[in-house]
Parts: sequence; C-alpha cells; structure tokens
Amino acid sequence: MQVGFLDFYGGVLNVRQERADLIANNIANADTPGYKAADISFGDALAVQLGGTAESGVDGSQPQYRTDGVVGLNGNDVSLDTERVNAAANAEAAQAATVFLHQSTADLVTALRPNPAGI
Repeated sequence: MQVGFLDFYGGVLNVRQERADLIANNIANADTPGYKAADISFGDALAVQLGGTAESGVDGSQPQYRTDGVVGLNGNDVSLDTERVNAAANAEAAQAATVFLHQSTADLVTALRPNPAGI
C-alpha cells in the first residue's frame, strides 16, 4: 500500500498526540507512589499507525515503561525535568509537522486552481 503525504503526516500527528497524552499523564502522576513512567517509540508507533509492523517486534501502539529513570524512595521513577524536555521536543515536532502539512496542502490547492490568465 502506498502512503501519501496526507496519510503520513496524519499518522505523525496522531502519534505525536498520543505521546503528548502519555507525557501529560506522567507529569500528573509525578507524586504517585509506585508509578512508572510510560512512553512510546515514535518510529514503531508510526509504522503501526500507517498499517505496517514495528521494527522492534513489540506492538508500537502500546506504551512501554521507561527503563532509564531513577526510582525514588516511593517507587516512582518520573523525572519532571525529563518530562518537560520530552514535552517541549514533542510539541516542537508536532508543530513542524503541522506547518509542513499546512504549507503542502496550500501548495496543492494553488497548483490545482485554474490559471485566471488562461495561460
């Protein structure tokens, strides 16, 4: 199946939104005892979103627990600094995809519009 740029960037924005939800959930549970931070692999989730299979062999659409966090005394491994950086990077990437998608569709509409000069 051939994926066009509208399908591709629609998938990118869906995955970015899913990741933003996970990051917000991690931040909301920063003080919850025993909470484990979760995230998704962008590449694997995008492959699943576009109808393919994840390269890592796990279901890319399912969140995975992070293994790089420092676990506190209450069993929580959420680092607010890490989550803020992840949130900012994810938002920046989502905005870039949105701008590209907007400009691409605007260019497509311009190209399909008839020339008023008739040339």
